[in-house]
Amino acid sequence: MTMSGGLGYGGGTRGRRMVPSQLRSEKLDLRLTPTAKQTLQRAAAAAQRSVSDFVLESALDSAAETLADRRVFELDPQRWEAFVAALDAPPQTDVRLRQLLNEPSVFET
Repeated sequence: MTMSGGLGYGGGTRGRRMVPSQLRSEKLDLRLTPTAKQTLQRAAAAAQRSVSDFVLESALDSAAETLADRRVFELDPQRWEAFVAALDAPPQTDVRLRQLLNEPSVFET
């Protein structure tokens, strides 16, 4: 299966069609089983999309979800101070966690 890339992408597109903002000039080749290909073809047909568009949109949605917690986040000044204070504070002692870590492992018995 061959899939072309190069679309501008600004986040999740579930439920809406992607609008190309650039010419697709990059290529991505995939090796997959016949069953996987048939599944993608059926899903693309059910979504009334080409297989290439369906796979590209699905992959970009997954990539956006994976990268979501690695992006910039903003806090108001009060929450920023609380965040920094929490990072700077010494670790809290958790008695139950300490007990658990001092018990023999189930793998050691």
